[in-house]
Amino acid sequence: MSKTKRLELPEVNFSEDGESRYLHLGTPWIQGSMKIKEPFEIDLEYVQRMMAGLLFLKGTSVAGRHAMQLGLGAASLTKFCYKKLRWTCTAIELNPGVLHACRGWFKLPEDGPRMRVIIADAAEEIQSDEWLGVVDVLHVDLYDHEAAAPVLDSVEFYQNCRALLTDEGTMTVNLFGRTSSYEKSLAKMAEAFGEDALWVFKPTREGNTVVMAQRMASRPQKEQLLLQAQAVENRFGLPATQWLKVFKPLVK
Repeated sequence: MSKTKRLELPEVNFSEDGESRYLHLGTPWIQGSMKIKEPFEIDLEYVQRMMAGLLFLKGTSVAGRHAMQLGLGAASLTKFCYKKLRWTCTAIELNPGVLHACRGWFKLPEDGPRMRVIIADAAEEIQSDEWLGVVDVLHVDLYDHEAAAPVLDSVEFYQNCRALLTDEGTMTVNLFGRTSSYEKSLAKMAEAFGEDALWVFKPTREGNTVVMAQRMASRPQKEQLLLQAQAVENRFGLPATQWLKVFKPLVK
């Protein structure tokens, strides 16, 4: 059993403000949210930005893809990819209480042909041969209950993440705050993926910075990205054209 699994897992609870429901892990920190009347939309701005990989999928159709989430949170990304995009979804979550909360309070569908939630240590599970080279969009949002720093944040971890991706696959990572931890995380991703494969968003008002890494680095023309963003916005309701104002390659 890994060191991570021996740690005591935090209590899972939720709160509401009338419009949204929030997931907590024993602290006031918000670990995820859901619009009560629109449970399959993505509520938080930074979580919407985690879908930036849609800008880099070739062709007009995104059907039949595979999304993987490391860290279930309130299941916003899993539900969106499953329900709105109709993709196959795999989520890896350490805390069984989070899964129970997502099924009971956050409208996460039961496992089926296109939905699978695995209770496991993500660092170990992603090394399974089953996942190598099959993930089109990988979402990494792994913070402890204090939201202090990413739980998994090594060069080896990011190298293993890269191995999961298809050739046009992307990884998006939530990095909370622009501190020395952010710079160190960015350097580790650059070592694993290459600097020219990294794209970064400006931080949200809340301090979340989303970084995207491509399996194979590319530099689409601005016009091409705009057309793709317009298509994403029209089809899926994400503010993709606004992303382009705050999203750029790490190395120009």
